[in-house]
Amino acid sequence: METASKIISELDEDTRQIFLTNFEPNEIAKYLQIIDSDDGADILSELSPEVRNETILSISDKEKSKNLKDLLQYDDDVAGGLMAKELVKCNINWKINQCIDLIKKQAEKVSRIYSVYVTDNKGELLGKVSLKDIIVASDNSKIKDIYDDYVISVDSKMNQEEVAIIMQKYDLDVLPVINKRGKLLGRITIDDVVDVITETAEEERQIMSGITSDVEEDDSIWKLSNARLPWLVIGIFGGLFGAFFLGSFENNYFEGNELFISLSFFIPLIMATAGNVGIQSSSIVIQSLSNPSAFENTVLNRLFKVLSVSILNGIVLALIVYFSLSIFDDLNFLNLDIYSKTAQIVSISLFSIVLVSSILGTITPIVLDRLKFNPALASGPFITTTNDLIALAIYFLVAILIGGI
Repeated sequence: METASKIISELDEDTRQIFLTNFEPNEIAKYLQIIDSDDGADILSELSPEVRNETILSISDKEKSKNLKDLLQYDDDVAGGLMAKELVKCNINWKINQCIDLIKKQAEKVSRIYSVYVTDNKGELLGKVSLKDIIVASDNSKIKDIYDDYVISVDSKMNQEEVAIIMQKYDLDVLPVINKRGKLLGRITIDDVVDVITETAEEERQIMSGITSDVEEDDSIWKLSNARLPWLVIGIFGGLFGAFFLGSFENNYFEGNELFISLSFFIPLIMATAGNVGIQSSSIVIQSLSNPSAFENTVLNRLFKVLSVSILNGIVLALIVYFSLSIFDDLNFLNLDIYSKTAQIVSISLFSIVLVSSILGTITPIVLDRLKFNPALASGPFITTTNDLIALAIYFLVAILIGGI
């Protein structure tokens, strides 16, 4: 029974839903009495309301039943939705022998003991004490003499991604959860946080790839298409706008101009560089925003660093292009005057585009984050399309200024 319960709790959501349709509510209740309350609450939330209520009523352990009801009240994306109610705690005024006796009783319901939490008579969290300190202390000592009053905890309403950041930052295996009055409610273990990190990474990967909602490969064709199509449509309109923009310049400034023909050869290079630079910059900022402790500089410091890097990269790329063009200065399709202007325009444009794309790729995710949007939107199709249009504008503006058109 215990092995079967563990297997059920580890199944993915879709498979588990199908699997549990073969069981009656009283049979599901037997499995829920064995597994931790956080896993049990996840399973209950996947059942229909009727089956869920019957299952809860079928649980013989009233404490387990109450714990599951409490956990179902929390949203999935907050600390309360991640926590398990099973933990080991003791009163600050207890003697060591009292604490050991209670640990033995409580440990039967806790799969793994990381530490013992210390509370007052109201159940408010005061600190923690390690099992080692309890074992080596004399029986007549009191918990208040050996406990550590420094303990990191989170509110039950805290967003699960913030919980994951805290556990990563302080390298915690377990994190106590309290309410707004400081009462100890439960604990979150590292395995639950790993699931959150994995889900968040998958969600951001899909957004950065231009997929608007969380989908799986076994979803319906319509759902997969609906998730991918919006950004593709936006990309199409961006491309059409770029084509009209290009046509407008050609009609107004470059019609019948030999320089325009030579410049058009380098449009793919200009647009590809703009997109690559923007994605590089935005990806670094998105990564830092997901883990603030790893990148705590101010926005101005970030921009200064990005500006310095982009100037260096822009100079290097511009020189590479300029000297590469000099190798082909004797090609028949370019006379010397056209070649000279083309080399200057492409090189200066490339430098300017690297600078602008880097700054745009840095600022956009920061602004989205401040506006409470997912900064991952600043990567992928969004930043690529935007940078392509800006790159074209810069390219032809430089052509007008230097080309003397």
